[in-house]
Amino acid sequence: MSDIGVVEDPTEIRCKEQSKGGLKFDVIIADPAIPPPKRPGSPNNKTTSAENIEGKLKAAEERRLSLEANKMATLAAQLSKIEEASKKKDEQNSVFINQTKEALEQKMETHIEKREQYISEIKTKLKDHLEGVEKSRQLLEQQTQDVRTAVEEKLKSAAAHRDENIKKILDRLKEHEDQVKKIRSNWQEKINSLEAQLQSKMDSAIIRKQQIEAEQREKLRTLNNLKFMKINELKLTLEDMEKQSEKVKEIQEKIEYAGSKREQEIAKKLEPIKKNEKRAEMVRQNKERLSQCEPEIVSSA
Repeated sequence: MSDIGVVEDPTEIRCKEQSKGGLKFDVIIADPAIPPPKRPGSPNNKTTSAENIEGKLKAAEERRLSLEANKMATLAAQLSKIEEASKKKDEQNSVFINQTKEALEQKMETHIEKREQYISEIKTKLKDHLEGVEKSRQLLEQQTQDVRTAVEEKLKSAAAHRDENIKKILDRLKEHEDQVKKIRSNWQEKINSLEAQLQSKMDSAIIRKQQIEAEQREKLRTLNNLKFMKINELKLTLEDMEKQSEKVKEIQEKIEYAGSKREQEIAKKLEPIKKNEKRAEMVRQNKERLSQCEPEIVSSA
């Protein structure tokens, strides 16, 4: 307000624009013609106004503290819900990984058993075939011996037909040996084709297993990325709202501990997958050794 001036004019009111959207009024009062009576002294209201202001400040401080407490309670509830959801998702992921791992191991075991059974059947067939070949060879030797004896007898009885009979016998022997070679080559081709089919099936099974494991890893990565994004958003909101609050620091420490614990759990979950990969590599190496040993067994037989 402007100062009250002593003027002789009657009372006057002046209006001025003090700020945007506000007005300022200057009231100019003239001197009274008769001096006014003395009024009793009014009590000092400075103390009461200070007490009112202090009470209002205390009430405002209490309201602010209550609002902050409510905000912290809501944030703590949200964090507990997020932790419960993350625990449930981790449990579901662990169950799914265990089921997938058991199914893959069972499939690999059944496939290995079938392959070993098939190889054993092929070995038994080869053994039977070799026994038949040996019998035919023995029979051929016996027949050859019989033919030789017969030839010798015929040579003794009829020397004129000696050359012709020997030629026929040699032709028969040659045809028989060619037939034996053809049978051996056919069986060897069949064995090679069966081994190639088994190897291709094993390679496709290993590729499929690797694809499934890669998909599982990708799903785990996406889930972890989503969790970390949510946690980072909560961290930013907490840092913006309550940078100087000790409770927010404790919450951040808990979140960091949960993140490190989650990384350790993920590392533990990836360890059996790596062991399965090593086991599959060992199985593949054993199969290669078996496939390398089989031609040696066949050749020795």
